[in-house]
Amino acid sequence: MRMRYKPWATKELNACPFFIRHAEEYLGKWHDLFPRHQPIELELGCGKGFFLAGAAPMNPQVNFIGIDLKDTVLGPAKRNLEVAFAQAGRELDNVLLVAMNIERISECMGPDDTVQRIDINFCNPWPKHKHHKRRLTYPRQLENYKKILETDGEIFFKTDDDGLFADTLGYLSECGFTVTDKTYDLHGDNWPNNVMTEHEIMFLKKGVKIKALKAVYCPDK
Repeated sequence: MRMRYKPWATKELNACPFFIRHAEEYLGKWHDLFPRHQPIELELGCGKGFFLAGAAPMNPQVNFIGIDLKDTVLGPAKRNLEVAFAQAGRELDNVLLVAMNIERISECMGPDDTVQRIDINFCNPWPKHKHHKRRLTYPRQLENYKKILETDGEIFFKTDDDGLFADTLGYLSECGFTVTDKTYDLHGDNWPNNVMTEHEIMFLKKGVKIKALKAVYCPDK
């Protein structure tokens, strides 16, 4: 989805207390950036923050980190989070927005930065075979995620793309993950506690069924 330039975004983000620009400076320190030491949930490709704005205010017992690359989406994410927390009557104290190239996550997060869950919502399917290595669920990326997932840590993945979903099931098996739940019709199957994203709303309006899965990595089992 093409994003329009937002001249206000960079200025607002640079003044935002819950925004991180140089993620590599916080390697091994992410838990210390929150006022409460509690489990971290990481969203890769958070976009305009619809998922974070839905999940974080309702789950104060979890710290959330949302990663994306460009200010044109992180700026709106900041505003959406502020509105959501204001409506919930809560202080915005369990979310960080981070400008980061996800392919370089291993340079910014390590074994001391453990997360209990990674959310990958409607990432670019990169349908051409020569581009598959750019997928956020490609094996080389999954190997990076294994370095920061807690034992029994979970990946939750949603997509509208049939090919990406099928390939991701194979990638997960190849990398030692166990798929504990999957559906080819997320809303038809009424999965509990689903938080809608911007893309999800768009696809549902078009009648597209949403595929989803949960997978865990248990290295000691």
